[in-house]
Amino acid sequence: MALVDIRMPPTHTDEGLVVAKRIRSEHPSVAVLVLSQYVEPTYAMDLIRDHPERVGYLLKERVVDIATVVDALRRLVDGETVIDPTLVARLLRRQRRSDPIATLSHREHQVLELIAEGLSNRAIAERVSITERTVEAHVTQIFQKLGLHDSPDQHRRVLAVLTFLRS
Repeated sequence: MALVDIRMPPTHTDEGLVVAKRIRSEHPSVAVLVLSQYVEPTYAMDLIRDHPERVGYLLKERVVDIATVVDALRRLVDGETVIDPTLVARLLRRQRRSDPIATLSHREHQVLELIAEGLSNRAIAERVSITERTVEAHVTQIFQKLGLHDSPDQHRRVLAVLTFLRS
């Protein structure tokens, strides 16, 4: 596992992002959590685009809550993608002409937003007070509506989140 800050020496610009991408490229099994002081949607999208598994992007303000950091690190080790909720909210405000997310029901949209925050089906069920089986049904509907078909070469949950973040 690697924990990096986006702004690192020598120039304090985006060296941490460059290092994170290199680690992921050369050692895909290594989980990487990137910390940033600023909400940078472009950095986050660039980081998760090619290798979304075991990659996280949190704002430094989340570091004050050690439980949040520990939870993020555990999820990364388990192969999940962790994106700061503030960043998810910022990306949600972006508008697109052809928004594939627009076809989702309110509940499906809510479930996808929680998936984008990195929550498991069980955690989503607890958060919105529905059964885990109902969450699974919503996830299936989300995949269908977004045209994400089962494939051994792709992780549909990650692709759904990427679609969500781009919309």
